[in-house]
Amino acid sequence: MSSLPDGSSTAAAAGPVAVDRARAADVRAIKALVDCYAGPVLLEKTLANLYEDVTEFWVARRGTRVVGCGALHVLWEDIGEIRTVATLPDVRGQGIGHAVCAAIIDEVGRLGLRRLFVLTFEVTFFAGLGFRPIDELDLTPEALTELRSSYDAGVAEFLDLPFVKPNTLGNTRMLLHLDHPPDPSPKRLTAPPSPLPAG
Repeated sequence: MSSLPDGSSTAAAAGPVAVDRARAADVRAIKALVDCYAGPVLLEKTLANLYEDVTEFWVARRGTRVVGCGALHVLWEDIGEIRTVATLPDVRGQGIGHAVCAAIIDEVGRLGLRRLFVLTFEVTFFAGLGFRPIDELDLTPEALTELRSSYDAGVAEFLDLPFVKPNTLGNTRMLLHLDHPPDPSPKRLTAPPSPLPAG
């Protein structure tokens, strides 16, 4: 059995993957994932940025090793953006990015959003998840005005503002429409009725 650079074994690397919400303790591993692709593919993120945004992230784990991540940024009342999807280079093509995105899409439905946007070079990957290329995004005048005042660089990219054009060259704007609105009533688990005492 051989070891990977982080000390885990190759046997562990072939094990099952669990996707869950990120914790503060995952931020340094997320940063390492982002750094693999920062600049030409992903926006660079500082540790401070990632700690501030940790509640937007999901991580994929094999055992204790974080092997993938992705984030959901809610943009407006009906639309979110999937961001910062990355897997370790040695696990690409193993369905980890797909598993992370599936968890995020589930959350989009739970939040009642109807559309999910992505700005990406990975057109084939996102097309496999149901995203379709778009030219323009249909936003209300109110949403457009409010979003233009956002401090978030990703929102500027979403809006395709001129000052971020160098960051978006070659990317494709894609959108996923959720076909079925979620049931707004919370799901409740009920215990079976307890048997009455014989009497």
